[in-house]
Order: sequence, then structure tokens, then C-alpha cells
Amino acid sequence: MEVTVRLGDSLWYYSQLFGLPLDLILDSNTTEYQRSIRVGNRVKIPGFTNEPYRIKAGDTTWKLAQQRNISVDALLLLNAKQPQSHLQVGETIQLPLRLTERAINGKKEYSYQTLVDDLQILQAHYPFIKVKSIGKSVLGREIFELKVGNGPKKVHMNGSFHANEWITTAIIMQYVNDMLSALTHNGSLNGVYMLPFYHEVSLSIVPMVNPDGVDLVLLGPPEEEPYYSKVMEINNGSLDFSNWKANIQGVDLNNQYPAYWEIEKERKEPKKPAPRDYPGGAPLTEPEAMAMAQLTVERDFHRIVAFHTQGKEMYWGYLDLEPQEAGRIAAEFERVSGYKAIQHIDSHAGYRDWFIYKWKRPGYTIELGEGVNPLPLSQFDDIYKDSLGIFLASLYM
Repeated sequence: MEVTVRLGDSLWYYSQLFGLPLDLILDSNTTEYQRSIRVGNRVKIPGFTNEPYRIKAGDTTWKLAQQRNISVDALLLLNAKQPQSHLQVGETIQLPLRLTERAINGKKEYSYQTLVDDLQILQAHYPFIKVKSIGKSVLGREIFELKVGNGPKKVHMNGSFHANEWITTAIIMQYVNDMLSALTHNGSLNGVYMLPFYHEVSLSIVPMVNPDGVDLVLLGPPEEEPYYSKVMEINNGSLDFSNWKANIQGVDLNNQYPAYWEIEKERKEPKKPAPRDYPGGAPLTEPEAMAMAQLTVERDFHRIVAFHTQGKEMYWGYLDLEPQEAGRIAAEFERVSGYKAIQHIDSHAGYRDWFIYKWKRPGYTIELGEGVNPLPLSQFDDIYKDSLGIFLASLYM
């Protein structure tokens, strides 16, 4: 929602008028506005939308404000009216409406276009978040990073490294929506008060690392050549891509990282592009993997959490290079989720492997849900409930 600045208004006054933390209003607007606003400026108010209302006989600003538990001045501000203004029967005004329902619903087949649409909705309602492209996929789709908070602790999360694990994106976006809602209500999520984390944590999220692969699984092969012919050849002519984990070129993005990649290449069964497990001809050949590597180097994250499916377990060690605190965090993840914490698995060249190998910091692979990929949406609610504690513990541990 946007309002037009009047003489005497300030961003602090708006925070009081709408019951919002001042920092969320500051971060929703330009740096220039953060320093000073002027009469006539348009200011974004996060967590609110405006609803048209047609005036009926007997309506007054006071009565409308009381009915909707809003300030009279909030109503006057949104409609550029003076306190002495009279409402005319039949006139349409705008009522400020605090968002109480989710702006987006993650429980759906989560294609690339769904992600684009939902990111736009979240930006419109919660403009203090920052969304940018960190690179492009093989087919030219943007790989988006979403940032929340401005604290010193830098935490990164990602989903859909693997194409048929697209439900991880849906779960992550639901986490984000509920976190943003709690922030603008100055409230809690699962009993955890959210506002302190906005000041303590800078949260980076790449909700869909592999957009081409996700769309291949959900929507079928692309029309573009040579990619249509290539994926059909790799998939032995079948239009059933439910077993596809790789990117559109048949390279497994989570086997692309320079952490003993050569060992993984030798022992992996596919020696050429395949629906899964082929690590490519060298580390970091694929644009999606390169984008994630560049982001990780530039941001210098303190910890990372990569969401995958399935197994209701998590992996947190790599060659005993992880710090001592990694085990304490893993134990908390296990406590809040019921997922089994496993320190060592026989794995190399994964994103988590590389992060621990290079930085010696905590890194986690979370295997959401249980069953056969792609997991059905019927599991969504249970996965969300079980794993929400991991999302939150990633911030407060």
C-alpha cells in the first residue's frame, strides 16, 4: 500500500499510525526517503493493502475506522482527505487493510512462472525484501535471490537444486511468507518472535536453483532446439520426466562443486548427460552451479542450509572439516523436527560438501519428507509443520 505524504508527516509517525516497526518502513522505501520525506512523496507501507469501499448512508470516517480497527487518520491519509471532510453517499474510498491471510500459498505445483508471480506478490506487499537475479539458467531463466533482514549473521538457504524436488521451493516460499507476515504484525512464528532476527540476521534465499529442470518435470520438454531433442534422447524418448534431477543439459547440479569432484566423477555410473547423477565434464561448467558458487563467495555466508527431498534426515559433516558448533546446531535441528541428524555420508562434490570444505563453517542438507520423488502435494502440510523448526533454528542458533 502507498500513501501520499502530508505536511508534518514522518516515517516514524506512519510506524505508529499503522502499528509497524519503523525499520520495515525505512527499508521499504528509497535511501532518499530514509533521510527525509517531503510533502507529495509516495511512501510504501508494508503489510497493508487498500480495499475499495462504497459509502452508504450513515457512514462516517470514525464509524468506518472503528468497524475495521484502524485509525481515523490512517483512513484520511490513504484518501487524501481533511478531518473536516464529509463522506458522500455513493462515493468510493479506499480502506487500509492489514494483511491477515497469506499473500501467497505455497501448496501448489511450483513452476518457474509460479515463482516469478509469487515473488512479485511478496515484493508488492512486503517491499522491505530485496529480490535480484544472481544469474541465468541454460535456457535464460533468472535465478532469483531473495534477501530479508540486515543483521551481521549471514545465513543462506536454497531449494530445487534437483528438478524433481520442486516441492522444496514451495515449502521455502511458505516459510518466507509466514516470516514476513509475522514481521509486519510485530509477532511470532511458531512461538518465535521474529523482529529481533531482522536486526540480527541477513537471510539469503535462492528458492529455485534449477528452474529449467523444474519446468521439465512439471510441464514437459521445452520447445527450443536443440534442448527438446537432447532431453528426449537422454530420457529414452519418454515424456515422463518424473525421475529427472539434472538441469536441462543432463548435468546434476549438486555434483558440480570442487570438493573432490574427481572422485565423484570416477564412481558415478553415468559417464554422459543423464536424468540424474552425471557430474559434468568438469566442476562448475553449468551456469546454475556457477551462479550459486559466485553468490556464496561474494556473500561469505556464515552457514548454509540446502533443502532437498526425501528421507526425513539431514547431513551436516564433511571429512571432519565442519566446526564444533555444527554438531550443536544439527542436534537442535533434530530436536525441533524429528529428522535424523547424520554427520558422515559417502559423498563429494555437493554444494554443502564444497561449502564446508572451503570455509570450514556449518552446512546442512535437509532431506524433506519421505517417499519417492517427486513427493506429492498431499505431504506438503506435514513437511511444512515438521521442518519449520529447522528454518527458525537456522536463524537463532
